[in-house]
Amino acid sequence: MIEGPWWQVAGDPDLGVYTSEQQQPVDFGIWQAADGTWQIWSCIRHTKCGGHTRLFYCWEGESLTDTHWKPMGIAMEADTSLGEAKGGLQAPHVFKVDGVYYMVYGDWNRVCLAKSRDGKTFARVLKEEDGEPDLFAGPYPQARDAMMLKVGGLFYCYYMGHEKEAQYDSAIFCRTSHNLKQWSEAMMVSAGGIADTQCNWFGGDAECPFVVERDGLFYLFRNQLYGRPSLNTQYASPNPLNFGVGHDDFRIGTLAVAAPEIVLHEGQYYIAALMPSLKGIQIARLKWVRPR
Repeated sequence: MIEGPWWQVAGDPDLGVYTSEQQQPVDFGIWQAADGTWQIWSCIRHTKCGGHTRLFYCWEGESLTDTHWKPMGIAMEADTSLGEAKGGLQAPHVFKVDGVYYMVYGDWNRVCLAKSRDGKTFARVLKEEDGEPDLFAGPYPQARDAMMLKVGGLFYCYYMGHEKEAQYDSAIFCRTSHNLKQWSEAMMVSAGGIADTQCNWFGGDAECPFVVERDGLFYLFRNQLYGRPSLNTQYASPNPLNFGVGHDDFRIGTLAVAAPEIVLHEGQYYIAALMPSLKGIQIARLKWVRPR
C-alpha cells in the first residue's frame, strides 16, 4: 500500500541540443552512492539524440526524502562502436556487491553491464572475447528492463521481451549466474493472466519487472500501463522462478503506479515511480499489510 503523499524528485530535464517537447523520463534506477548521496538515472525517450531517441540522465539528492533533486546532466549515451544501438539505452538498474556498484541496462537488443567504485561514474564491463558490454540477449527480441536480485550466492537477472508471434507476446524472463559472466538459459517466470488484457500495445503487459525478497516470499511488480491511467500488478511466490505463466495463482493486487522501484532504507520501504504526466519521477512510503 502507498502510505502518505508522493514527493517529486526529478522533472523534465534540459538536454541542450537534444531537448524535445515530446521527451519523457521513463524507466529508471535509484540507489545511494558511496558518498551517501542518492542517485537517479532515467532513460529519457523521444529526445533529439538520434536513432531510437534514448539516453540516460542523472539527478542527485542529499536525502531520499528531499524534493526536486539536483539535475546532474546527461550520464550516458549509446556507444555504437561497442555494438549498442544508436539512441537505444533503456532501463538502468544499479546493485552493489562487495563494495562495487554494478549497473545492468538495455542497449535496445541486449542486456549489458557497467560498474563503478563510487556509484556515480560508471564504465562498461567489456568481454574479453569481443570487447562488448553485453551479458546476453533473447529469447524474445529486445531484451530490456533488467533488474538484479542476489539470493544466497546466486544472481537472478529479471528482464522482459516481446514477440508478436509467440504464445505469450510479452513475458518476463530470468537468468541466473554465480559470477555475472556465465548465465543460465532464459526461464519464463511471468506471462499471460489478467495483466495480458490490461495493456495498450501487444508488448506492454510485462514491462519493468522488479522483484523484492521479504519474509520468505518473492514479490514481483509487473507493469502494464504508463501515464494516465498507470497500472502495475503484484505477485507473491515462494519460488523466485515462478510467478505464474498463463495463470494468476500468485497475483495479490495492483497499484496505480508505473515502472516502480522499491527501496529499503533504514528500515523503511519506499516506492519510486513515474509521475502520471510522464514528466518526472516521484517517491512515496510503501507499507506492507496482510490481506484481511
